[in-house]
Amino acid sequence: MSDSPAAPGEAIAYKILTLTQLAKWRADGEFAGAPVDLADGFIHLSAADQVQGTLDKHFAGQDDLLLVAVDLEALGDAVKWEVSRGGALFPHVYGALPLSCIVTVAPIEAGAETAVNQVR
Repeated sequence: MSDSPAAPGEAIAYKILTLTQLAKWRADGEFAGAPVDLADGFIHLSAADQVQGTLDKHFAGQDDLLLVAVDLEALGDAVKWEVSRGGALFPHVYGALPLSCIVTVAPIEAGAETAVNQVR
């Protein structure tokens, strides 16, 4: 596990959510995590170049998905970059995500690359 709050050059990471999950986040004022996050004890995020792999592995065939750009600097020490899929470092958040960390939100309709470009 890395103790650095952010990998070099990474100030933004991404969370893939359903419309329902984003609505709950907005209603609650914070996001405690999707079922997989709650089971693992941290919120899974992806760097820009990891979004497509995350979509392919965990969200294939799902509709109504959104890509949320998350400000890692706003989360401070809650962010840990840890080895995950394929030995790559992924951003994990230990704690809830406040609404204030949302940079922007884009629908995932034409693929991850388009969605990432929309939220940058």
